[in-house]
Amino acid sequence: MFNFYTPDKANEFLPEIKRRFNLIIGHRSQIVIIQNELNNISSKDYSFKLFFEKKIQLNKTITLLYKQIEEIEELGILIKSLDEGLIDFPSIRFNEEVWLCWNIEEEKIKVWHGKNEGFIGRKPLSIKGNYNEDNLEDLR
Repeated sequence: MFNFYTPDKANEFLPEIKRRFNLIIGHRSQIVIIQNELNNISSKDYSFKLFFEKKIQLNKTITLLYKQIEEIEELGILIKSLDEGLIDFPSIRFNEEVWLCWNIEEEKIKVWHGKNEGFIGRKPLSIKGNYNEDNLEDLR
């Protein structure tokens, strides 16, 4: 379901998003391990039974990974980069669609960027960190 997020609303979601994001990272790590095991099995004289048991385990883990990604994105939240831990929340700033940008290492959302700017175009939110209390003058 698509939503626009205020900084306050997005910050409320962060603990849950961080938990889910960490699950995704865990599934991704498991996939790499299982894929390596599967490659080792394929390159040696192992039984079909062992091969298919490992292949089924890989498929199930990939399904779990995509299910977690889908659940986050159904909230209208974009996973921008798993490697860099970047998440974007769609928002409205002065009647313009923008992204609230968050890195998993950050405590709360502090920056935003235009739809076509990306990470390099990040700008700080107002001093109070929301849209409700400030006039949000551009602090670049």
